[in-house]
Order: sequence, then C-alpha cells, then structure tokens
Amino acid sequence: MSATAPDGLPQPRQFWAIFTTGLGLVMAVLTGTIANIALPTIARDLDVSPASAIWVVNAYQLSVTMTLLPLAALGEILGFRRVYLVGLVVFTLASLACSLAHDLPMLIAARIVQGIGASGVMSVNSALLRFIYPRRTLGRGFGINAMIGSATGALGPSVASAVLAVAPWEYLFALNIPFGIAGVWLGLRMLPDSPRAGHSFDGISAILNAIAFGGLILGIDGAGEPGQLAVAGFELAIAAAAFLALLRRQLSRPNPLLPVDLMRRPAFAFSVTASTLSFAAQGMIWVCMPFFLEDTLHMTRGQTGLLMTPWPLTVAFVAPIAGRLSDHFSAARVGALGQAVMVAGIVALIFLPDAPSMADIAWRMSLSGIGFGLFNSPNNRTIITSAPANRSGGASGMQATARLMGQTLGTAFVGLLFTLTTSGPIHISLIVAAALCAAAGIATLIRPEPVQPAGI
Repeated sequence: MSATAPDGLPQPRQFWAIFTTGLGLVMAVLTGTIANIALPTIARDLDVSPASAIWVVNAYQLSVTMTLLPLAALGEILGFRRVYLVGLVVFTLASLACSLAHDLPMLIAARIVQGIGASGVMSVNSALLRFIYPRRTLGRGFGINAMIGSATGALGPSVASAVLAVAPWEYLFALNIPFGIAGVWLGLRMLPDSPRAGHSFDGISAILNAIAFGGLILGIDGAGEPGQLAVAGFELAIAAAAFLALLRRQLSRPNPLLPVDLMRRPAFAFSVTASTLSFAAQGMIWVCMPFFLEDTLHMTRGQTGLLMTPWPLTVAFVAPIAGRLSDHFSAARVGALGQAVMVAGIVALIFLPDAPSMADIAWRMSLSGIGFGLFNSPNNRTIITSAPANRSGGASGMQATARLMGQTLGTAFVGLLFTLTTSGPIHISLIVAAALCAAAGIATLIRPEPVQPAGI
C-alpha cells in the first residue's frame, strides 16, 4: 500500500474518499437505470422505433461489460486512483455529449463512451476500498458500498420520472455534469495512491476479452428473441472462440488480464461463482415479477413499482449490517445464511395465494432482499481479500464482471423461458431462481477461508 495510508486513510480524509467513490458509483448505477424509463420519450423525440431506441441501453451495458477487466488491469499498472479519475472525466464529458445529442447514432456513440467511463469507475471501485478502509473495518466498507448501489437502483426510476415530469430527457444526462466535476475535484485531493505493477498492458488480451464478453452478451440476448436463434448461435460461437484464445494466452502470464491466477484460489473462485449465481437469481426475479404483477394480477404500473421497491430498499438497509458482521464473524456463514433467507423469500413467492394482497407480496420481496443483503457484502469482502494486494485490480474487475454477467444471464434465462414455453414461464423462472440461490449458498458454505492472509 502507499506510504500515505499504510492501513487505510486517516479521518477526515477517509470520509471524503468514501464520499467520492460513492458519488462515482451513484452516477454510474443511476445512469444505467434511468435510461430505461426515458426510452419511450427518447424514441418519440428522435423519431425512431422502440427496438432502435433500446440500443441506448444496450450500448451502455455492452461497453461497460467489455471493458471492465481491461480497465481493472490498467488500474494495477497505472494506479487505481488514476483510472478512477480518468474514468470519471470520460463519463462526465460523455454525459455532456448525451445531453447534446440530436439523433440516435450520436446518442448511442455517446452512450458507448459513457459506458467506458463508467467502467473505469466501477472496475477499480472495490480495489480502492481496500486502500481507504483499515483492515479491521473493510467489511463495513463493502456494506456501505452495497447500500449505495442498492439504494441508487431503487431510487433510479423515481428520479427519472421526477426529472421527466419537469424537463426533457436530455437533463437526465446533463445532471451528471456538476456531480462529475465535483467528484473529480474531490478525487484529486482525497483518493489514496496504490502500488503500481511493473508489467505492461496486454492490448491483444483486451481485444479478445471485449470480443468474448461482447459476443456472449449479444448471443444471450438474441437467444430469447424469436427468429434470432441462428444469429445468436453465431455470436456465441465467436465469443467461445475468443474466450478460448484469451484463456490460452492468459495461462502463461504472471499477471493475466483475465484473472485465471486468482481463479486457482478456491476462496476466490467459489465467491465469484456464488456472486454470479446470486445476481442471476436476482435478475430473474426483477424481470419476471413485473410481468406477473401486471399481466397476471392486473396491477397498475405504479403498484408494480411500489411492490418492486422493498427488495432493493431492504438490501440497502441490511448490507451495511452484513458488512459489519463479516468483520467479526465468518463471512462464509453470514453469506450462506443470506442465501438461505433469499431462498425462503423466493419459495414464499412461488407459493403466493391465488389472489394475494399487496402486503402478501411486499413481505416476500422484503425477505428476499434481506437475504441478498446478508450475502452480498461478506461475499464481496472475500473476493477482494482473497487476492494479494497487487492483484486487487483483477479481483475488483472480476467482482464487477460477475455482477453484470449474473444479471445478464438472469434476464436471458427469463427471456428464453418466455420463448420456449407458454405454460407457466413465471412460475418456472421463480423455481430456477430459487435453485440458483441454493447453489450459491452451497458454494458459499463450502468455500474455504482465504489462504492469503486478509492483510492489505
């Protein structure tokens, strides 16, 4: 660690560093959610079809996922602080470009750049926490981080709706500009330095990584679309070929961009697997439940939004508590307990009465959120601390990649089920989600303690 902060930062610098990383995370997460709400308005204003407008969302998600691991690797080489700040600058400038876009191609291009900037922020966010917090309170740091992400996700639709009620959609992106400037100013003064690796950046691996993850996401999304199976199969084949080439290249490297060295550590591998499974389960619930509430129970959009809120809000409440617990008790046991509670919540949703009240649904969603909150913070702590300090970037990038890939897989599973069957796809989705959570709980419970001491 840097000489400035041998075991975390002193106060009040620690507070302002946490505030800065939280501000960047809020901007990246919020921008990823508010665009969904604005899509109908954007489609009308730019005179494009809804199918074309969806690329405003897809472009952002693709560019984030394709660049997370390369930018995390760059963070190890150049320093996490530098990659974070450059990412925030790029994100802010791209937000300005989004707000000035006058046609769809320009907006999509700006969203691609904005996604790269957001990736710079998210890829090293967890690695920075390792240098901000003392070792004894690192779990608390991950709990606060999870709370910020969940609360932002819960508030995103409300923020977007409030802005669109009084201003055009361009303001959704323009709002990032003053906060981005403030984040850069604070980051230059408050964020800690980190050790820098002596190896060079592997550009070929970065390209292979982008092709692999980009092709995988496009293929997964397309597999659930009617008539697109052949195209999706071709995209998945390209992704598989790129991944095999990437894996072969990484196996001989001491500091691989794709962290195969870290995946050889059982604690890390089990934690990443559990994270992917749990986020896939969460993604399935968040996609299938609105269909159930609106199409089956004939609820309004307002009621649906209200009933989807308890999950992220309980995560935001429970995550800091779980983080503190992981500082004092076994992170594996706390995380496994969380997955057991999450399974109980999803099973309760499966056995909803035929004519449930809003309270019947709300407590089940809350129970599921409590379980996810208990799991996520301790699991993230284990992912980061099971890696050596000089591989914090790879661990941080892999953590973010597991989250995004899990959400993408969960969404794709639901789409595939809706395509393949008309007999109870929502019920089947809930059963699969419960099974994924159970598998994540088992992976967490049998996970060995990190061989690498958790010191920084």
